[in-house]
Amino acid sequence: MPDDGPARASAPPNDDQPLRVAMKKVATALKGANVPFALSGGYASWARGGPEPSHDVDFVLLADDVPHALQVLDAAGLRVVEPPEDWLVKVYDGDALVDLIFRPAERPVTREQLDAANEVRVDSVVMPVQSATDLLAAKLLVLNEHYCDFARLFPHVRALREQVDWPALHEVVGHSPFARSFLALCGELGIAES
Repeated sequence: MPDDGPARASAPPNDDQPLRVAMKKVATALKGANVPFALSGGYASWARGGPEPSHDVDFVLLADDVPHALQVLDAAGLRVVEPPEDWLVKVYDGDALVDLIFRPAERPVTREQLDAANEVRVDSVVMPVQSATDLLAAKLLVLNEHYCDFARLFPHVRALREQVDWPALHEVVGHSPFARSFLALCGELGIAES
């Protein structure tokens, strides 16, 4: 009997894990309807080598495409919820939550951001995945005096550091003292370019 090495402390979830299933359903439906989008957030980081999230799936799309996307996803059997926030809408596949974000961190999603996404095979479905630079910019620009958890960002920076355009990232987030502080700390720790 072959030795598979030491057991992993936490095995990866099965392919039928509800968030992955919801991610694939949404991506497939949006692709089929020619709605431009990109996988974002924790699952985009996971697709690029980061840790797998356990709360929700995030996609970014243009604000003008939201009504059509919701029609498509409703027709695909997902439950549409329009929350009070004015920067995203939510859909559910059972209990699995998918956020459709059109204005992260008060910056509207642009055609250029969607064009910068790369086609990546994510758990058996090829879909556009937000660039590592845009992904980290979005994560850094939500930092503020009410939410400033650097510890949650380190695994993403470590996993994505070779894929990031560091000068472009510094330029995009340079107006945020929280983002600048985090990037300076990452530079001192040797996990990012300062």
